[in-house]
Amino acid sequence: MPLRPGIAIWFDPLAGPQQPVDTLTSWQNIPRHPNKATDKMNTPTALSSALYLGIDTGGTYTDAVLWSETRGIVAKAKSLTTRHDLAEGISGAVDVVVRQALVEPGEIKLVSMSTTLATNAVVEGQGGRVALVMIGFDQADFIRDGLSQAVGSEPVIFCPGGHDVHGNPGKLVLDTLASELPTLEAKVTGVAVASYFAIRNPEHEIAARDMIRAHTRLPVTCSHELSSKLGGPRRALTTLLNARLVSMIDRLINATQGFLEKRGILAPLMVVRGDGALVTAEFARARPIETILSGPAASLVGARHMTGLDDAVASDIGGTTTDIAVLDGGRLRLDPDGATVGGMRTMVEAVAMHTFGLGGDSEVSLNERSLISDLVLGPRRLMPLALAGVKHGDIIHRELNRQLLSANPSRLDGRFALRTGVPDSLAVGLTVTERRLYAAISDIPIALDDLVVSTSQIATINRLVVRGLVHIVGLTPSDAAHALGRQGNWDAIAARMGAELFARKRNGEGRRIAENGTALSEAVLQAITRRSAEAILETVFSEDDLDGGACVVHPLVQRALGRNGGMAGLAIALDRPVIGLGASASLHYAGLSSLLGNECILAEHADVANALGSVVGQVQMSVEARVSQPEIGLFRLNSGTRIDDYETEDEAMAAAESHIGVIAARLAARAGTDQARIDIVQDIKVATIDGERSFIEATLLATATGRPRIAS
Repeated sequence: MPLRPGIAIWFDPLAGPQQPVDTLTSWQNIPRHPNKATDKMNTPTALSSALYLGIDTGGTYTDAVLWSETRGIVAKAKSLTTRHDLAEGISGAVDVVVRQALVEPGEIKLVSMSTTLATNAVVEGQGGRVALVMIGFDQADFIRDGLSQAVGSEPVIFCPGGHDVHGNPGKLVLDTLASELPTLEAKVTGVAVASYFAIRNPEHEIAARDMIRAHTRLPVTCSHELSSKLGGPRRALTTLLNARLVSMIDRLINATQGFLEKRGILAPLMVVRGDGALVTAEFARARPIETILSGPAASLVGARHMTGLDDAVASDIGGTTTDIAVLDGGRLRLDPDGATVGGMRTMVEAVAMHTFGLGGDSEVSLNERSLISDLVLGPRRLMPLALAGVKHGDIIHRELNRQLLSANPSRLDGRFALRTGVPDSLAVGLTVTERRLYAAISDIPIALDDLVVSTSQIATINRLVVRGLVHIVGLTPSDAAHALGRQGNWDAIAARMGAELFARKRNGEGRRIAENGTALSEAVLQAITRRSAEAILETVFSEDDLDGGACVVHPLVQRALGRNGGMAGLAIALDRPVIGLGASASLHYAGLSSLLGNECILAEHADVANALGSVVGQVQMSVEARVSQPEIGLFRLNSGTRIDDYETEDEAMAAAESHIGVIAARLAARAGTDQARIDIVQDIKVATIDGERSFIEATLLATATGRPRIAS
């Protein structure tokens, strides 16, 4: 299967200290691990015998593994993710693996964590409320690259200023920003600052940042800190998303560090980025956007490590999302255009991953525009009725039974609302209507047909859900599995009652959508398997440079998937197997082989691939510099906050190489490695005019790579 051409820097997340990464090559093979989780790695004895704790905090479950390079996976466990207090879910999993392994906390030398929380938040449109400061941009820029849609109703502050392509400044006027500062803390939880051509000169972003910090306590994200790529609106979008995620990742890191300290685990804490590399927890706090696709990247690394397959499609189904990527020749590939999550193209370098709002906890709803009983799955995540029933069984059972006894089904049947338990400080900026409804919701589930008296209130609740303040409880594929007895860890009674209520709903023709709850549950599980197959096909079509979304809905592809009859029999088949990952993969992927024409492999530890992948990685940091020629005989170096002019090309190039090498080494040390290898690659653009070489510009990229430091 051909992959898209493009310049990419590859790194090997599984390489040990004696397997340095050659970042000067476009592709990097990942070492095979034919013995799966028990193979040894080529590392010094002291490192190979150390115990590493891997944690993955997902939307539904928190996973933990204890792993060493000599013994493989020593222990593994799962615990429910507790969003109101993330430490509860972490402790629930980590305490079990420590007990299973019979080890002392001091024996753990490194803790590494991946997470899908940031990915899920972007997919579901959740996160803090953020003010966007745009310096030197106009309204035409604001509506580009999906920026205005992403901002929604959040405040936007336009200020004159910005720079040209060579870093020369315009006039900066921050009066509008200054007038907003006295009331800003009451409206938002963070600020994103983006300035025109800040990658050439960030001084205006820095001035705005310093003003905000001097007058508020709000966290501030500047676009030049996140990306050195051209494209102001998309860089502003990336900065906006980063600012929204700051409080969420901060809570996760605080919860993890607090738990580790209480347990006497004094090892360094690392976080997996979206490209599979590791960074220190403190580094991740400032740049949480880089943790989008953290969990999927870790799962891909884990899948490659466990199976040893060179060519496969890895599909990881979680509670909220399904994340799919292609392994080709044993390679991981970074998306050169930036990660796309929730339909938004960011400037975050991440594994080329296709993310779909499809999981075990996806909302089950009806296509209200269809006359037939079309089931729709996701993209929103609900709290399953079976899960809510574990803690609030009496209330859930009573209300579901009341609704079942009603002669007329309601569109709100089987739905509840409750608070997520996040701090009250995150509820800033609510409207009067939102505050009133939020006050009526507590940490005890309340049936929506008791809470809502008008259609407009449903939209209000949805806004509270988007803000991450409220959970909606309702029917999900996890409930369907419980109702059919194929999953049994939660409240099956609540699941069966919810399925029965949903089966009573009417389609556009006024008919019941299913004969009973059992039939409805079977249809839901068939739908998630079919939608999983479609998502995998959409991914591989896209990797073949086709329009994946258009291809998968084509009648011929749909006929092949459905094995529908006709004069022309059609079939479809992948050229490589699927690696099924995730706790529910064995259930939802059981029928994938027949749909996709190739086997679906479920590895022994497929349920904790993310947590395993988080501990076999390494630190990698990159720094970019640009040398341009704004006028004949003048060579300008732009790199971060540094802008210097030189008389010759050689002087500018030498200064650029020296500068980014030092900065990359410093960043790698901050990110968590003591022994980084530095590789520098140059891309020089020249023209030949009248037989003479003419310099246009050059881009230099320094990459520092090394294994994370461990506790002594």
